[in-house]
Amino acid sequence: METRKRVLGEEYPDMLSSIANLASTYWNQGRWKEAEELQVRVMEITKRVLGEEYPDTLSKLEVRVMEITKRVLGEEHPDTLTSMANLASIYRKQGRWKEAEELEVRVMETTKRVLGEEHPDTLSSMANLASTYWNQGRWKEAEELDVRVMETRKRVLGEEHPDTLTSMANLASIYRNQGRWKEAEELEVQVMETTKRVLGEEHPSTLTRIANLASTYWKQRVSSICTMM
Repeated sequence: METRKRVLGEEYPDMLSSIANLASTYWNQGRWKEAEELQVRVMEITKRVLGEEYPDTLSKLEVRVMEITKRVLGEEHPDTLTSMANLASIYRKQGRWKEAEELEVRVMETTKRVLGEEHPDTLSSMANLASTYWNQGRWKEAEELDVRVMETRKRVLGEEHPDTLTSMANLASIYRNQGRWKEAEELEVQVMETTKRVLGEEHPSTLTRIANLASTYWKQRVSSICTMM
């Protein structure tokens, strides 16, 4: 960011992207004050350079960044799609499911058309949309997307790739939340064994997989007891 500022100046589009990226890093760490200060900087610069087109500019910082990127770089530019995905992530964390879903569908369809169905960005966008469905309990829709992501990653990246294992774990979570214990267990055992073999028994990811499988066993046991009662 500092290098771009010195070489390109504060009003250059790439400079604004650097500031926005740093703000995103602060935001993800919960460093709200620092993130807010940078976002306000981005908004003030873009307002000065591009003009104020909407009355709620400052109250919709994330929306404004997305709209500016879309107008300057085009709707299909990777930076625009990233901005849209970031905004969708914010909506998802706020429980604004309809708004998150609308953006995620647009990102998914665009990346699929521009980059192809097997591109990592396309698969990530599909996984994000599946997560939004998951959070609403829309299991069938979430499952269909996660199965597609998992199968594609398995074929393109291999069965031991971290992204493939994450997809398998996500699908297992969907099964677990529906009480489909056998399917959840089978996937979680595969994920745990592969992670253990590739990363070692004491790796944090291995321990997480073990905990997930233990949770499935525990919930299955509780469910059986409740059924018997």
